[in-house]
Amino acid sequence: PTFTVTSISENEVSWLIRVCCLVHITDFICLLLGLKQMRASLRKVDLHIPFSGRNPLFQENLDVRPHLLVLNKMDLADTSKKWSILKQLERDGVKNVLFTDCLKQRDDSVKKIVPLVTELIHNASRFHREEDRSYCLMVIGVPNVGKSSLINALRRTNLKKGKASRVGGEPGITKAVLTKIQVCERPLMYLLDTPGVLPPKIENIETGMKLALCGTILDHLVGEDIIADYLLFSLNRLQRFGYVEKYELEGPCDDIQHVLKCIAVKLGKTQRVKAITGIGDVTIKMPNYSAAAYDFIRAFRKGELGKVMLDG
Repeated sequence: PTFTVTSISENEVSWLIRVCCLVHITDFICLLLGLKQMRASLRKVDLHIPFSGRNPLFQENLDVRPHLLVLNKMDLADTSKKWSILKQLERDGVKNVLFTDCLKQRDDSVKKIVPLVTELIHNASRFHREEDRSYCLMVIGVPNVGKSSLINALRRTNLKKGKASRVGGEPGITKAVLTKIQVCERPLMYLLDTPGVLPPKIENIETGMKLALCGTILDHLVGEDIIADYLLFSLNRLQRFGYVEKYELEGPCDDIQHVLKCIAVKLGKTQRVKAITGIGDVTIKMPNYSAAAYDFIRAFRKGELGKVMLDG
């Protein structure tokens, strides 16, 4: 996922943090109106999908302002492609990039955000106001990329304070723009948490499945069986066979029904169903494929299947 932070004065939005996912159209219009008043921006993305997880509409509105792109969840992604990602982003005109793990208690990258944001504002004469010594930042991006986690990490790092923004492992936890949350004392800096925003039209099916797999779309809207099938396809394509060891399979397999059956049997996930026979109704035990798919997807999102980069 991707998110952006913006710096604003007392009554105007001036910084934006962007994270790449879904909100109501009215919320999206409000965000665009706020963007027009920004001085600088910070965007956030899930490192599983450094390119698919970026909302192009935010890119169009932020490019005229100094901004910082934050690639989050680096603990879950394959960072061996870090330099190729940076080169691709540079070709796309994105120069200020930071890799983070906002759930880590002490992440050195999080410590760099406030100094980088301050420097970007000071170096942009068009947006820098010498008389204004405080900043208000807006965090934006797609759902479930860690926008709220970033706010909590900045508070933990700079103020030694606890959580101020609710977080969760599914999209839609933040449903409205919240009140200002202080994240730094010197300089005085506040953040606004915002709902995740997906582009109105997703580029293609492949991008849509990557977003669904990373949890930027509610699972039931796509179907957990379909997401699990795409996950198995992706792991095999990338030759990431951690699922074989975790679920004690005989070897890599491209049959999702067989894999889910093995997962259900290993975890004891079964369900009773009625079968109509010639001698009457009989209750039999069957593997619970839905429960197995749920576990398979959650294992990927927790990094239990190995570090994976879905964008090649």
